[in-house]
Amino acid sequence: MVAMVHGLGRTFILLVMSVALLCVKGPSTAHAQSVTDTAVQERPDVRVVVDVSGSMKANDPNQLSGSALNMLVALLPDGVSAGIWTFGERVDNPLPLAPVTDDWRQSALRLPPVLENYQQYTDIEAALRMASAEEANGWRHVVLLTDGVVDLPPRRGTKPAADVESRKRVLDALAPDLARQGVAVHAIAFSEGADVALVERLGQQTGGLAAVVETPEQLLGAFLDIVERIFPADQVPLDNGRFVIDDSVNDFSALVFHPPGGDEVTLVAPDGTRYSADNVPPEVSWQHQPRFDLIRIPDAQHGEWRIEGAVGPQSRVTVSGDTRLATSSLPSTLYAGFDLPLEAWLESGDDAPAPDGLTVTASLNGEDFETPVETRLERQGEHFVGVLPAPTATGNARLVIDAVGDGFHRQRVQAVNILPAIGAVVSSDRRSIELVAEHPRLNRGNTILSGDLLGTPLTAEAIGRQRWEIMLPETNDQLRQPLVIDAQATLDGRQLNWRLPTVWLNTDGSVGIDRAAAGPTLVGERFAEEVTDAADQQRSADALADRFVELVNNPQLIIDWGRNVWPTVESQLKERSRDLRVWIGLAVLVVLLVVWRVWRRRRATEPAREEPHV
Repeated sequence: MVAMVHGLGRTFILLVMSVALLCVKGPSTAHAQSVTDTAVQERPDVRVVVDVSGSMKANDPNQLSGSALNMLVALLPDGVSAGIWTFGERVDNPLPLAPVTDDWRQSALRLPPVLENYQQYTDIEAALRMASAEEANGWRHVVLLTDGVVDLPPRRGTKPAADVESRKRVLDALAPDLARQGVAVHAIAFSEGADVALVERLGQQTGGLAAVVETPEQLLGAFLDIVERIFPADQVPLDNGRFVIDDSVNDFSALVFHPPGGDEVTLVAPDGTRYSADNVPPEVSWQHQPRFDLIRIPDAQHGEWRIEGAVGPQSRVTVSGDTRLATSSLPSTLYAGFDLPLEAWLESGDDAPAPDGLTVTASLNGEDFETPVETRLERQGEHFVGVLPAPTATGNARLVIDAVGDGFHRQRVQAVNILPAIGAVVSSDRRSIELVAEHPRLNRGNTILSGDLLGTPLTAEAIGRQRWEIMLPETNDQLRQPLVIDAQATLDGRQLNWRLPTVWLNTDGSVGIDRAAAGPTLVGERFAEEVTDAADQQRSADALADRFVELVNNPQLIIDWGRNVWPTVESQLKERSRDLRVWIGLAVLVVLLVVWRVWRRRRATEPAREEPHV
């Protein structure tokens, strides 16, 4: 399995070299001009921050970070400022911030060996501060690749308190400050062994995306999502291998994913002309690899095109031309129970009128959605406005704005993270429910929470500006009981009502945390508590072990102790000298002493340090 993933990693390195055509030679001008945040019209820059700590060696054994770096480098449009940082115990900048050119790309592609020079410790705080420090002409997008476990060297303070404090500074001080400066952090965690709550909250607070990836396929999807967030581009629907190029399109790029060893991909033009990797005219660019084909057609024929062969679900067709679909600013984080106002319109270079019969719809769909959330935007002049109904599921999702008219079809696709508006989790002692507002505008002044446990009403008392607590009555530990929590909030003169995910009491699952219900804040706090508790237990065990070894190494201490307790022991031995179990116990104790001594010596000679992981 590891060998297979390594092979996929090499495939992705080839992929990113060719996907550059998709964004640089294809619709890159649309990318450069389509920053949806009206407050910032300048071109954003991108700072890639790669974790090279020892824990990444354990949590990223397939070296996905190297493939990720190569992919993102290839996807960056020409002229965008970008730089690459690495961090472990220290922060390095092997590729300083500079405009992206062919030379810059070649320098970046030579960096993967640097990513394998693992360091001890993981200073995420220092990495974010240094990478985001340099000024930019517009938004600064920091792409953080990490296992998400803060682990500072001992010289920075007593562990684990120093780690917990650094993590707290990142979320409580640094992230809000970055958001105020226009710095968005897109965080990707490698494997479930990461501090996922840290990744989610970084994205939530700074307007970035967050994802957990364990396979190259997931990595590909996460990076395409990030690039589409930073450099939005128009797409046309790809339905069963068919797509339509209308009169307003100049050229298109098709990225077709397929299983290795499958049938050859063939592209059929509206006039019946057939293209393949081995049969293309000079003006057509075709990159063929075992798992994908990347095809760019300039001055494309208008009409329906067809792709023959296997077409993977992440395949897409991006277009550039005189007309493009524009939208109001689309947030990267949505909240369950809260609807989303939307606005969309068409922009045309020649001020051409909108297509006849133009309609605009919006849909939201994710892995945990039973059915998509959909709405139709109403026309107001040249714009289309509406409200997307509140989602009920949480997790990663895709928001699609779809504009259809007479002979015209465009889509704008954006990835979003959906969090619970209020997180809820059973307290450690199981005597209460802890609640924290994830939505930044909810607080005890505008929000009322109430619970119901099998018909018994329960009151939520505010214990902080954005915190509440529900005390639980005595319950039968053998019965699984549902606690229903309702929320009511008043925002902008509107009263909102929604129901939180059900919290189940007295189940084995209550020992852990339901991430969908708890939200990243409570999950992160529980993680910090577990780190502290585990460290305290380790210190106690180490202290006991050190005392034991001290006694073994210094027999005089044992003699002194024996003189003090011998009278009592002698009397007990006289009474139990005939009990065979006493002698067996003494023999076992001697064996354990010898084994313990050998183990401690071997442990002292081991130079390797086990890196922390969640």
